[in-house]
Amino acid sequence: MVAGPGIELRTAEELRVTTEPNTPSRVGELGAPLEGLVVADFSRVLAGPLATMTLADLGARVIKIERPGLGDDTRAWGPPYSDHGATYFESVNRGKQSIALDLTDPQDRQTAFDLAAHADVVIENFAAGTMDRLGLGYDAISAVNPGSIFCSINGFGSAGGKDLLGYDFIVQAVGGLMSITGDAEGEPTKVGVALVDVLTGKDAVTGILAALIARGRTGRGDRLELTLLTSLLGSLVNQGQAGLETGRPGRAMGNQHPSIAPYETLHCRDGLIAVACGNDVQFGRLAGALGGSGLAERSEYATNPERVAHREALIQDLEALLGAREVEHWVQVLHAARVPAGKVNTIPEALQLAESLGLEPTVEVGAGWTREVRHPIRWTAYRTTDPTPPPSNDADADQVRAWLAAQASPPGVG
Repeated sequence: MVAGPGIELRTAEELRVTTEPNTPSRVGELGAPLEGLVVADFSRVLAGPLATMTLADLGARVIKIERPGLGDDTRAWGPPYSDHGATYFESVNRGKQSIALDLTDPQDRQTAFDLAAHADVVIENFAAGTMDRLGLGYDAISAVNPGSIFCSINGFGSAGGKDLLGYDFIVQAVGGLMSITGDAEGEPTKVGVALVDVLTGKDAVTGILAALIARGRTGRGDRLELTLLTSLLGSLVNQGQAGLETGRPGRAMGNQHPSIAPYETLHCRDGLIAVACGNDVQFGRLAGALGGSGLAERSEYATNPERVAHREALIQDLEALLGAREVEHWVQVLHAARVPAGKVNTIPEALQLAESLGLEPTVEVGAGWTREVRHPIRWTAYRTTDPTPPPSNDADADQVRAWLAAQASPPGVG
């Protein structure tokens, strides 16, 4: 039987999977939540690799399939670089194994097929239809492994948008995010990180975990499709619903909120402070802490809708008080008064803040490697894995091939 160009389709009886449990860390009494799960990762750049790194952080064995010689695109995305390579690549690829396969080569393609057939989860983000043309699509894989969870990520879907190239920046533009980001008088602005890729990666993990739970009930896998555009639209929440309700586009407001005031940055003597009063009680505390308790009693500031309507005058009154002292002074005063407020930190300062709060925001990945930002979930009963460094391209080819050679039938689902 032939599954695709040069690929031998093996039956379920001819394939078998065994897994090697991840090395446990010091925390928890139970194994890692996804211990024993095998993921074949055909993705590159950000959304897919972030999803698969999350699965690795949760205990899955992730085998990353890369191009011979070049590897993942982000291996060349720098500066900055560490002693090992591009920090962009390192940010989303720890805890994985790497094997380089040329998917245009029949022998390598057969190896890729076998890897996908043995995996619980397959993730890919090629242009729509590419995996099918290679004989590596969901229909071919599920024919020998009905329990396969096959996750495809692309920019604009497999129908009308199948020929459109989807990069985060382009999706931020066409998806409306840039229209509500930036200074009110400036040009539309992208977010300072590839946020759409991040959101899509997290959506992918949600879908994969749901599909795995369903597979536990039914014994069947499924094909998931996620697009950058729909992940972005789904994340617009209040702005998206406002557009549906009113038919009017949102607008960029800098650091202001369209529905809450004060919920913005305000000028102190030496810089900006972020203040977020989500209700009238908090505004009363703010006014009192600044020495302007009478502000909360004025009719134009008495309720949030009134404060939004009189935002310009409100800002002037608040900044007249804030201008008397420095940011650090007001941060301490407002924290003591139970008013949500904070300094506008740099990223190193933000990491230092998390560390000072006991949140342990980073994790060791190996001797000679810089610490990395850890997965945000902390477990009690379950233990997490000791993360391994991001792999060099094809670093684990011999180990992966040896593991694959020992298999005989696709994974059971019971």
